[in-house]
Amino acid sequence: MSIDFSVIIPTFRRPRELIEAISSVLQQQDSTVEIFVIDDSPEGSAEEAVRSLQDSRIVYLKNPNPTGGVPSAVRNIGWPMAKGAFVHFLDDDDIVAEGHYAAVKAAFAANPAVGLVFGRIEPFGSGPAEQLDQERQYFADAARKAALSDRFGSRFAFTGRMLFDKALLVCSSSVIRRECVARLGGFDSSIRLMEDADFHVRAMRKCGAFFLDRTAIRYRVGSPSLMHSPHPTEAQKQGERLGHKQMHEKYRREHGAPEFYALALFTRTVLKIF
Repeated sequence: MSIDFSVIIPTFRRPRELIEAISSVLQQQDSTVEIFVIDDSPEGSAEEAVRSLQDSRIVYLKNPNPTGGVPSAVRNIGWPMAKGAFVHFLDDDDIVAEGHYAAVKAAFAANPAVGLVFGRIEPFGSGPAEQLDQERQYFADAARKAALSDRFGSRFAFTGRMLFDKALLVCSSSVIRRECVARLGGFDSSIRLMEDADFHVRAMRKCGAFFLDRTAIRYRVGSPSLMHSPHPTEAQKQGERLGHKQMHEKYRREHGAPEFYALALFTRTVLKIF
């Protein structure tokens, strides 16, 4: 039997949330799945929880060289084993929306030249009310900008937003064709923060993207948020600045300074109107 979705879940000491994430995958209808759980904790904190599910579609792997919280390196362990047509990098505390995989399959079928499909993000969780409000406003604005960017084609407007405006998505909200992941070589583990933004910039530019205007995931908000806290620490801000710098330098090297600066101008003028 062919596999539609290979789901790669890095995990680190969150067995309860992990079970919720896995369950949301197994409950998807009209899609075949395989799940690779890559445990990054030295003690193998997720093994007992995963084994208790007794489902042959789940493969548990313990990272032989734990990173202590570098998800890009852990994700890169999983995707070369994928047999599915599409790869979903799901965080261990997020929940896939009901019916999402069937909708993603239909979107890929309707857009055969596109390598990446991503959708809306619905924040939830037990974090402070201020933080939840911040996340909801952020992702509502990201969805609005993604929908508008879609009008300009599958590559440059999305890429420009990610490089020069704001992140439109998180890893869990996107699904990518397996051949596109291979073409990219997976994640760049030398980027500590913004590694998922770098991955999606490269995927959008090389493979094209489609915004699916429906909820893709329920995104669990903890405290503090590493993505866009209302009160980021100086260390977080420095890490994000470094990640942006690395991402920009890589894009200039690969696609040339003329394209880089033209895309910056397009994003900061034309797209700023929308």
